[in-house]
Amino acid sequence: MLQANETTASAVTEFFIMGFPGLQPKHYSLIGALLFIIYIAVITGNSLIVVLFVIERSLHKPMYIIMLSLSLSDIGFCTVALPKVISRYWFNDGYIGFYICLFQRQLIHYFGTLNSLIMMIMALDRYLAICYPLRYSVLMTNRTMRLLIVFSWVTAMIAPTISLMQTVKLPFCGPNLILNCFCDSLSMNQLACADATIANLIGYAVAMFVLLVPLSFIIFSYLSILVSVLRIANAQGRVKAFSTCATQLTIITIYYVPRFVVYTTSNIPNAQLNSSVKIAMVMFYSLLPPVVNPFIYCIRIKEIRQFFIKWCVHRNKIISGSLTISK
Repeated sequence: MLQANETTASAVTEFFIMGFPGLQPKHYSLIGALLFIIYIAVITGNSLIVVLFVIERSLHKPMYIIMLSLSLSDIGFCTVALPKVISRYWFNDGYIGFYICLFQRQLIHYFGTLNSLIMMIMALDRYLAICYPLRYSVLMTNRTMRLLIVFSWVTAMIAPTISLMQTVKLPFCGPNLILNCFCDSLSMNQLACADATIANLIGYAVAMFVLLVPLSFIIFSYLSILVSVLRIANAQGRVKAFSTCATQLTIITIYYVPRFVVYTTSNIPNAQLNSSVKIAMVMFYSLLPPVVNPFIYCIRIKEIRQFFIKWCVHRNKIISGSLTISK
């Protein structure tokens, strides 16, 4: 039996992933199945992007390097976040060791930071492509894009490490229920046996820096794109430019707005969200983009559509040839 409200002198050695508080046990299997389907969809869809990039050399362009990086990040995030909560609902195995929880927390925030940087690079790419089309091939080469992506993967570890250093200083000696579907800084700091105000403030400052700096550039870039598009006399050119950016803006909105609400309300007295609402928002902004990203890009991007058409035609020829031979 979990003693969630009983404080003891001994240090906590493991936590229990609570998931969605208030969920009836009869719904556990259904929620576990839903999360498993989401995980499979994320792995399948994003792995498809990775495979396409590897086998199709025509996709070795800056925009697709961004997509490859985003797909790898989404696969990493969901692989870190989902298996334990699925296990919690299918097998009631929600226990996670203290240091494993810290490790999961670090990777959760790492991939969140990485995605923010990748979306900033994506906005930069679209800004250069639409606002400086004649100079785009010079300004944004494959080598430049690779350097930007590598820089993002390396520097994304800085912000979560700063926050982690504050969390590990806190003593944990009592409640051990993680009121979330995975370990994160907000959930862990709430369980500390000491005042976590400083840790929460530093974590909030780091989170806002990670969110608002890329978001500020993204807003600037898309406003510039809007101005450039409105100057295009050709209506068809406007539609094409808007359609290129509309999907990315939708994903960016889903990614940033709920995050800002969750982090801000968690650090403002008397503005706390209901725990179930907060967890639902966290899962929404964490899982929806990884699920829809590969399918949106596969449908909307011309080169990928052409690859699938070519592959289907080639496959039909092989099948037709086999049937002819058999006759």
